[in-house]
Amino acid sequence: MRILFIKLRHIGDSLLLTPTIAATRAKFPDAETWVLVRKSCDAILVGCPEIDIILTTANPDASKRSHGDWIADLKLAAVLRRTDFDFVFELTDNDRARFFALAAKTKSRCTNEHRSLHRLWRPFFQYICKTKRYSKHQVERDYTCPQEILELPENPPALRFALERMVPWDSAPSQYAVVHLHTRWARKSWPIERWRELLREVLQFVPHIVLSCGPGDVEVTEAKVLCDQLGPQVTTTAGSASWSQLACLLRKAAFFVGVDTAAMHLAAATGCPTVCLFGPSPVFEYHPWKVKNWIIRPQAWLGEEAAKKIPTSALMNEILVDRVLAACREAWEFSKDDLRELNKS
Repeated sequence: MRILFIKLRHIGDSLLLTPTIAATRAKFPDAETWVLVRKSCDAILVGCPEIDIILTTANPDASKRSHGDWIADLKLAAVLRRTDFDFVFELTDNDRARFFALAAKTKSRCTNEHRSLHRLWRPFFQYICKTKRYSKHQVERDYTCPQEILELPENPPALRFALERMVPWDSAPSQYAVVHLHTRWARKSWPIERWRELLREVLQFVPHIVLSCGPGDVEVTEAKVLCDQLGPQVTTTAGSASWSQLACLLRKAAFFVGVDTAAMHLAAATGCPTVCLFGPSPVFEYHPWKVKNWIIRPQAWLGEEAAKKIPTSALMNEILVDRVLAACREAWEFSKDDLRELNKS
């Protein structure tokens, strides 16, 4: 059996597909699993050994694609057309992903009922899952269609990043927390001065902090500035850690603190207790999956109706340092539990 999963979303969304892939391989151990994701999303999937082949598309932003990207996508479609698939699951809910599903050679194209599924697409899909998915976590949304068609277990498992796929970070201290400051979305960011204030307070009870950041110039620079200001108890990955190295750091960390981003989901995949700051992101859809967590959102004290009156771009500014600090203290105490030590063994 050969199965193709198509998920052309962001990096974190690719990781959220791993419970579906793991459950499918558990049900069909001899199946060959293919995954099609956006370019640059493939690296975070190296921790899922149930994936046999990862394919990537060009940059999703049409304005940034070169002629070479368009040609590469046509070649990719040709590869899919030459390969026999028993099942193809289109889980992106957009027309670009449906194009690749249509290109794949199979008699069993599967997708979800969605408002963007135009009537012209419907004849090309043999299975259209009509189960209501609103108000469900993104993991469950991805799982619904394969679960129904392949008769997988009712509940999806945890996110997948296998221990044997992790790579040690040479500069890791003995006791530490990992803090991830940045996200590509300005509306989900927390002011840098509040991060500075939080870190100063956290260092009163946590021996060391590792600042995780991507390779972007702003991220690397801001992390370095914080290290210089806060002293040798704070170090940074300087944007050079691979997902496999960050996974190893997170697995051994006392806890993780960050915003709604791929690093947060990776923390969940490693079983790291997670403190996450949520502003405009829907918590029900993207909360840390199957891991001990503390969600900090202004709606908890402002109320949902009051929060709706605050511009999306300003909602994160309503998150107070003392609220995040209290959660960090709880996470630190939780990390001392013997169960946490068992998870690291």
